[in-house]
Amino acid sequence: MDFIKVLNKYNYLKTASLLADKRNEELYLVGGFVRDIILKRDKDEMDFLVVGDGINFAEQLANDLGIKEISVYKNFGTAHFNYKGMALEFVGARTESYKRSSRNPKVEKGTLDDDINRRDFTINSLAVSLNKKTFGTLIDKFDGLKDIERKLIKTPLEAEKTFDDDPLRIMRAFRFAAQLNFCVDESVLKAASLMAERLKIVSVERITDELMKILATDKPSVGLKLLFECGVLKVIFPELHNLAGVEQRNDFHHKDVFYHTCIVVDNVASVSDNLWLRFAALVHDIAKPPTKKFVDGIGWTYHGHEELGARMMKSIFQRMKLPLTKLDYIEKLIRLHLRPIALVDEEVTDSAIRRMIVAADDDLDDLITLCRADITSKNPNKVSKYLENYEIVMQKVKDVRERDKLRAFQSPVRGEEIMKICNIPPSKLVGDMKTAIEEAILDGKIGNNYEEAFAYFLSIKDEYLKNKK
Repeated sequence: MDFIKVLNKYNYLKTASLLADKRNEELYLVGGFVRDIILKRDKDEMDFLVVGDGINFAEQLANDLGIKEISVYKNFGTAHFNYKGMALEFVGARTESYKRSSRNPKVEKGTLDDDINRRDFTINSLAVSLNKKTFGTLIDKFDGLKDIERKLIKTPLEAEKTFDDDPLRIMRAFRFAAQLNFCVDESVLKAASLMAERLKIVSVERITDELMKILATDKPSVGLKLLFECGVLKVIFPELHNLAGVEQRNDFHHKDVFYHTCIVVDNVASVSDNLWLRFAALVHDIAKPPTKKFVDGIGWTYHGHEELGARMMKSIFQRMKLPLTKLDYIEKLIRLHLRPIALVDEEVTDSAIRRMIVAADDDLDDLITLCRADITSKNPNKVSKYLENYEIVMQKVKDVRERDKLRAFQSPVRGEEIMKICNIPPSKLVGDMKTAIEEAILDGKIGNNYEEAFAYFLSIKDEYLKNKK
């Protein structure tokens, strides 16, 4: 690998190199940036290691480059600024020691060797010199280059000690496996299984962030299966872990609900970058274990799992520190994920189609994507049949939506008008009349337009007013 040729593309590295020599300090590019050069992956972050004062070096380089905004984190001995679309992170070489009760290390100044020793994985332990005399020289103490070629996630030092010091590295191991499509060394898998409970000392936000990064990969099931098989999922997301071993009716689903869920997430990931649609796929069957019941002649059933699953989400969001702004979206997709396939029958009324359109609202396309992804049979004929059925549903949806203009559905007769004509204040009665008008539209009794809605309102208002009295 000709690192000099790659590094010369970034003119500001020459400025950094001159500054390092002027300050008589060793300067290296380390970690992910070096790894990604070798893997020919897109790069938007550079990690600089200074054998000296990393913060002061960053401040002086920022000044030389005309950068006014720089973030300094003295507690961590790091500094950060952006330049020409690249995030530049600086740290002084250090050693770290940990207490078992915390993943926050005691940090002391160290050598290049000390700093490389504390790296999480061999593929991230590579360093490239930026000093003039050794510019572009690769330092590879732990055979990281060989592990990149072997596509292997391995720790530089003993895996158990590595995870004991910082348990979040367990999550990172599986995230890198998913992102890079690498295998995980047996020693890492064993240590992850033994140290899984240590993740309880890590902040929920950091764990959730790693889980969402796994979901954002091209094939999330790689990381999800590793989390499950090493017992980590039981610690960080027990409801998801509990899907394993739950049987299903073997018609168009995979038999085991956890592995079925992994396939559904991969199916969504293959057609959509929407992270929250992927999360909906992850949790769409979350309530199958508590609703599981065996019915003679049918097999295992999960009546109401979609409703219970939606109701489980608020506590899961709160516990995992997920953004509550996404809660309604996830609840909706879980609650409705069985609805489309129920509308395949030729006898299904336009009213049922209208109700699904209104319930899904702007998320109808995402709902259908999730439903298509939910078909995981190993029988290609069954998959083809169910996909054809979804096309039938979508054609019905298209016909009804275009005909009825249900995109932004609500009563064409507004509350203010109802109050004025009926001479009543804001009240539940106003809402009841609006609901009655909306129900009449959904049932096909009247069209979705003001004229028919107003005439219908006039025909029912006296009955509602009389009942009020």
